[in-house]
Amino acid sequence: MTSRAQILARVKENQPELKPLPPAELILSENWGKTPDTVQQQPASANAGQTLHNLEQFRSVLTTIGGALIEVPSYGEILEYLKEHYQAEQRIISTLPELSSIAEPGWENNDPHSLENVDLAIISAHFGVAENAALWITEDLMQQRVAPFICQQLAVVVSKNEILATMHDAYARIGEAEYGFGAFIAGPSKTADIEQSLVLGAHGPKGMTVFLIG
Repeated sequence: MTSRAQILARVKENQPELKPLPPAELILSENWGKTPDTVQQQPASANAGQTLHNLEQFRSVLTTIGGALIEVPSYGEILEYLKEHYQAEQRIISTLPELSSIAEPGWENNDPHSLENVDLAIISAHFGVAENAALWITEDLMQQRVAPFICQQLAVVVSKNEILATMHDAYARIGEAEYGFGAFIAGPSKTADIEQSLVLGAHGPKGMTVFLIG
């Protein structure tokens, strides 16, 4: 067997689990743009089970792609974690008023180039997606578009009740939303182009921590 055939055989053996497309009748109906639970109410037990499944899948995918997930009950727990893991002299910026006590004030209106030496940026996300651990973040949550991409470490706070199952659900959520700039961010910056090795932090944050709050 040639090396090409061996590679293709291994790829074929390690295919991800197939997931069904959303029903065609839903896409073509007036319900398109709504999440399934708004179209037909599900029993509370079913919703709870789906939420737990989404959280576990989100955690699994995030850690696989190099990120870290920390469940916290409150912003106070986030503050304690950051104080323990970051020094006072390190440059920290945040868009969250609850974390202003450890963050630099007034950075939002500065020249974006002045953020080149930020050690940690802390922002929030509208929601996350379980199937790929992506977080949907718009400009109003970033303050500066460059903030989540120029920092050494990125931390994102998202509600545990806002983890959707798939990108189909994600685009249904944002389909008619108004925003000037937005991005799906999944894990730290990474590339596998350098000598066929996975490198984290090649052109963005070296690490990403998601604080799952609620």
